Amino acid sequence: MRSKLTTSAAILSSLLVIIIVFGNIVIVAQKSEVTGTWTAKIRTSADKHRRSHDGDDDDDFGDFGNDSNSNEPRLQINLRREQRGDSWSNGQSYRFEELSGLTQAQTQNGPVSFTIQREAGRAVFSGNFTDGRGSGTFTFTPDRAFFDRMQQLGFDFYKEESSEKYVRQSTFEDRALTAFFVNVTSERANDLLSANFGKLDRDDLLKATIFKIDGKFMSEMKATGYPDLSMEDLVKARIFRIDANYVSQIRSMGYDKGDFQALVKFRIFKVTPEFLNELRAAGLANISAEDIVKCRIFNIDAEYVRNARAKDPNASIEDIVKIKLGLGRMFKQDEF
Repeated sequence: MRSKLTTSAAILSSLLVIIIVFGNIVIVAQKSEVTGTWTAKIRTSADKHRRSHDGDDDDDFGDFGNDSNSNEPRLQINLRREQRGDSWSNGQSYRFEELSGLTQAQTQNGPVSFTIQREAGRAVFSGNFTDGRGSGTFTFTPDRAFFDRMQQLGFDFYKEESSEKYVRQSTFEDRALTAFFVNVTSERANDLLSANFGKLDRDDLLKATIFKIDGKFMSEMKATGYPDLSMEDLVKARIFRIDANYVSQIRSMGYDKGDFQALVKFRIFKVTPEFLNELRAAGLANISAEDIVKCRIFNIDAEYVRNARAKDPNASIEDIVKIKLGLGRMFKQDEF
């Protein structure tokens, strides 16, 4: 009996050890802490418009133009993290009100310890500053509860990426850190879903956060008559400043052929409603989007078209382009 008790105790003790060990593993996994180094310097709105002469590559000054406090100094923080032989870096500017435990005065001299708290997690910084420049180490801890909510909404940051040869796969910590620094929020996630835009994933959420795409913009663009717009299309729309008003103007003049990429080209080559009206007045009411872009590329305006058509009423855009390039057979470039 005593032997059985001893054996049972040993087994129970082993189980306890296993539970404790596994418990520790779970605790470590739940923490998912990420560490790295940081450097920082004070930036002002004037720095955004001044070429740097000190050899630094940290020229992300933040979006001063869209901020009501755009003239306030900010702290440019550049992070670096080494992992399994690979490096990760991020540069971003922060208002001092976003930095808990750090004032502008403290960046002049001495040791510092401050934090940045966002929905995706918490980053703790420690180090030293001298004359507005600082360096040190940081530790980031993701908020698992936040990422659990994102997963329930369909934005799964836990899901592994598909394997790709010679490309290191990102870890959950990598993805969580990205979500933290672009400042992914529950409000943004819910807002995107309210637009009923179709199935969205975590990459869509990241893109929408980076390029400031909200549910209102998504709904407006969807209502313009492009049924198959993707998040990539919306990103292009943001980059090239295509909104519902621009689409409406182009469509009202009969130049919309249902191809969203044509609108992107229009924006890239600065095709304006005014330019289209001028071409229409010159007799080019039914030319293709490709020909319109050619006119912009080769600086062919309404007056040039009228002069070419005066000499040859049947001259196509292709003919006019050749004339512009000095390749026309009917008349020379200097006749214009």
